[in-house]
Amino acid sequence: MFKVADYLIQAQAPAPASTTPAARLAPLDTRGSGPAWTSAFMLLWALLRIAGGRAAGRLAGVHVNMAERLSLVRKCLVVVACRAMGVPVVLHLHAAQLHTMYRKLPGAAQALVRWSFGRANRCIVLGAVARDFVVRELRVPAERVDIVINGVPEPAAARRPPPAAGTLRRLFFLGNLSERKGVSDLLRALAASHMAKAGQLEAVFAGGGDTAHYQALAESLGLQAVVKFVGWADQQQAGLWMASADALVLPSYDEGLPLVILEAMAHGVAVICTPVGEIPDVLHDGEEALFVRPGDSAGIAAAIDRLLADDALRARLERQGRALYERQFSLARFAASIAAVHRRTFGTAAAAA
Repeated sequence: MFKVADYLIQAQAPAPASTTPAARLAPLDTRGSGPAWTSAFMLLWALLRIAGGRAAGRLAGVHVNMAERLSLVRKCLVVVACRAMGVPVVLHLHAAQLHTMYRKLPGAAQALVRWSFGRANRCIVLGAVARDFVVRELRVPAERVDIVINGVPEPAAARRPPPAAGTLRRLFFLGNLSERKGVSDLLRALAASHMAKAGQLEAVFAGGGDTAHYQALAESLGLQAVVKFVGWADQQQAGLWMASADALVLPSYDEGLPLVILEAMAHGVAVICTPVGEIPDVLHDGEEALFVRPGDSAGIAAAIDRLLADDALRARLERQGRALYERQFSLARFAASIAAVHRRTFGTAAAAA
C-alpha cells in the first residue's frame, strides 16, 4: 500500500518552475513508524493538515489508501472527517483480508464500516473480486466503484544475462515474512526440492517480520546452505535482488494484486505463485506464471524444480510476463488511470512525468 502511493508520487511530473499553481500529489502519513498507540497522534496531525489545506484553498481532495485492521479504523476516520469538512475523497482499497475481517465484526461495527465507505465520493478496487465485495456487502453504489489495476515503474537495475548450464540458480521471495505469505510452506518446499538437495539453487528472502523464527525453521530443515535472509530491502536493493533472480516465489494464502509479482514481470523474472485474490484474473497458469495451491509444499517444490530445470519454460514465462507488464502494468498506465479518477472526483489531477 505504501509502495503504491510512493510509485504514484514518483510518476508525477516535476513541479513547474513558474508560480502557476499545478496539482501535486503529496504524502500524508496517518500511522508513523512508532508503536501502534502513537498512530493516534499521527492521525490527529494528518487531520489538522487536511483542515489547514482546506481552509487555505490549497486542497483539491484526499486519496485514502486503505488496508485492514487498524488501517481500516484510521482511514474510515479520515474519510468521515474529510466529508464533514467538505473535502472530496477517493478511497483506494488494497486490503486482501478485509472481507474476512468484516464478516467477523458485530452488526453495529459492520454498519459503521458500510456508512464510512458510503461517505467516499469514489472507491477504487484492484479487481472484480474486491468490486463484488464492496458493492454487494459494503453496499457502495456500483457506479461509484472503479477497478484500477496496479502498476510499477520500469526497473532501474539491469537484468542479469541468461544463466549458463550448471550454474547456481536463485529463487527470490520479497515480502513480509509471515504465515499468510506462505513462508513456512516455501521453506518446507525447499527442503523437499531435488535441486536444493543437489546444491543447485539458493533462495533469498528479503523483507521484515519474524526473521528469527524462520531462520530457526530453515536450520531445523537443514537449509543453512540454501537459504539466505537479507532483511528489509528498500526499492533499490529489492530491484538489484530481483534483477539477479531466476524466479520469484510467492505462495500466499490471500492477496489483492501483489506489487512484487508485477515488479518481477517488469524485470522479466519468472513467477511461481498461488492463484488467490485478483491474481487469476490477470495471470494464466503456464503462460505468465506457474500456479501452486496454497499450503502445498510438495507442489511448490515440484514447481521450483520444473521451472529451474526447464530453460525453455522459464524463458517463455519471462517473455510473456514482461509483455503483460508492458500491456497492463506499467506505471504510466497506472498513473493515467488514477489521474482520470482524480479529475472526475477532484476536478484536477497531477501531471504525469
